[in-house]
Amino acid sequence: MVKAVVFSICIVFFFSRDWHHNMEEAKQIAQKEHKHILLNFSGSDWCGPCIRMHNEIFGNDAFQNMADTQLILVNADFPRKKKNQLSAEQQGMNNAMADKYNPQGKFPFTVLLDANGKSLKEWDGFPNETAKDFTIEVRNGIYADR
Repeated sequence: MVKAVVFSICIVFFFSRDWHHNMEEAKQIAQKEHKHILLNFSGSDWCGPCIRMHNEIFGNDAFQNMADTQLILVNADFPRKKKNQLSAEQQGMNNAMADKYNPQGKFPFTVLLDANGKSLKEWDGFPNETAKDFTIEVRNGIYADR
């Protein structure tokens, strides 16, 4: 029972907090608002490091405060359990993002993009640093692009 509740909270978190799931829409918003895009590839119902990343890094107040003003967040989720399967349309969008930005199929895998979708920096796996340090790295990637 406890596992089911924790899992449900994790799934809700993956799809909340202003995460987008359509790269074309995210690019339009990023261009309009003069922001960068942070694309995260995750397996919300099977990838422990992915769940940790969303909880410990992306859920951190320092990261969230920076993201609110400087980023459009995009999540390309690849759940495995039948009950969590995505619509065919969403799966197609996620596959297209993976083909372009994560062809090796790494999880978690995070990419900082400019507003046009050009890759600026990548993080492979769960960061071996604090949420604050990861936030600084992302911010530095944004400033390096200006």
